[in-house]
Amino acid sequence: MSERAADRARYDRATDRLDAPLALVDLAAFDANAADLVRRAAGKPIRVASKSVRCRALLERVLARDGFAGVMSFTLAESLWLARAGFTDVLLAYPSADRGGYAELTADPKLAGAVTVMVDDEAQLDLIDAARGGTGTETVRVCLELDTSLRALGGRLRIGALRSPLHAPERLARLARAVTARRGFTVVGIMGYEGHVAGVGDAVAGRPARSLAIRLMQAAARRELAARRAEAVAAVRAVAPDLEFVNGGGTGSVQHTAAEDAVTEIAAGSGLYVPRLFDNYTSFRGRPAALFALPVVRRPGVGVVTVLGGGYPASGAAGKDRLPVPYLPEGLRYDPQEGPGEVQTPLLGTAADDLRIGDKVWFRHAKAGELCERFDRLHLVEGDRVTATVPTYRGEGKTFL
Repeated sequence: MSERAADRARYDRATDRLDAPLALVDLAAFDANAADLVRRAAGKPIRVASKSVRCRALLERVLARDGFAGVMSFTLAESLWLARAGFTDVLLAYPSADRGGYAELTADPKLAGAVTVMVDDEAQLDLIDAARGGTGTETVRVCLELDTSLRALGGRLRIGALRSPLHAPERLARLARAVTARRGFTVVGIMGYEGHVAGVGDAVAGRPARSLAIRLMQAAARRELAARRAEAVAAVRAVAPDLEFVNGGGTGSVQHTAAEDAVTEIAAGSGLYVPRLFDNYTSFRGRPAALFALPVVRRPGVGVVTVLGGGYPASGAAGKDRLPVPYLPEGLRYDPQEGPGEVQTPLLGTAADDLRIGDKVWFRHAKAGELCERFDRLHLVEGDRVTATVPTYRGEGKTFL
C-alpha cells in the first residue's frame, strides 16, 4: 500500500462516523511541518501568520513549541480579539482603516501593549489620531513596512507584490522620523514580506524553463533585498534605536531570510498546513496536513462520480492553480467542462469506479487558512482517530475578511 493510500485509509477510519463535508488536520504532519520550519529558521524565532491557520487552538499549539514566538495577524479586529484572548505579541501585517478598532486600541493599555500596527504612509497616522477621540491616550506601537520588490530597467520593471510604497531606505527612515515626532506613537519594528521569493514555487511541474527563470529571479531578488534591507534597518535604527524586531520571510524563503544578519525573526504560516501551492519548491518538502472531504452523492456513469460541493477557489489571480485538488483516492480529476461547482462537483478517472455513494473524497485546498472560511470546525487526527474537534475562526463567529 502506498503512503497516500495508507493516509486515505487512516482518514476514512478516523472519520467513519462523521458525515462529510468536513475538514481535518493531521497532527503528526502539522507538528512535523512546524519542526521543519524551526530547523530552516536556524535559531531565529518564527512569528506564525494567523491568516494561514485561522484556528485559535492550532495557533496555541504551535506557539507552545520552541522556535515560535508571536502572531502575525491580518486585520485589526482579529488582532484585538487575539489580544483579549491572551495572545501578548500580535503584529498586524497590513494597514487598517478600522476607526472603531483604533479607538479601542488607543484606549486600552492591555491591547496597546500587545498589538503592533502596520504603517507605510503618514495618512495612516492621521487616521489613527482622528480615531482616538478624547479617550485614546495609549501609545501606539508601529511597524514600518519595507517594499521588497525587485526593480530593474531603471524602475520600469517591478517583480513583487504591490504593497508598501517605501522602497528606498531613506524613505523608510523619513517615515520613522515622522512617527517618532508624533505624540502617542513609537516605532518598534520593520517588516518586509518577499512574496516573489517566499510565495512563488521554483519547481513548477512540467515547466523546466519557467522553473529555471524563477530560480534565477529569486536568487537576484534575495541578493538585492539583503543589501537594501540591511541599509534600511541601519537607517531606521539611527532614528529609533530601540527597534525591537525586523521581520521577514515566508514559508518558501525561511532559510534564506534567516541568513540575513539584519533580520531578527521570520514569518511563516502556510508551511504548517502545506496546501497545494507549496508543492512546487526546491527548498523544502512539507507534509499535507489540512484536508477536506466531500461525500460521493451520484454515480452518473462509468469512470465518474459526483461529490457534494467543492467550489472553494483560493484568492489571487484566477487560474487552475487556485482550485482545490482531488487528493485521495489518487487518480481523480475535474471534468474540464464543469470544474469544481458550488453545489456539486463531478470527478473523472478510473478510481471513480471503486467509490460508492457516501464514500469520502479528500481534497487539498490551494491556499492554507482560506480553507477555514468554508468550515466551522477542524477534526484533529492522530493516527486513525479523531482526538479533538476545535472551532475555526468561523466556528467562533469570526469572519474578519
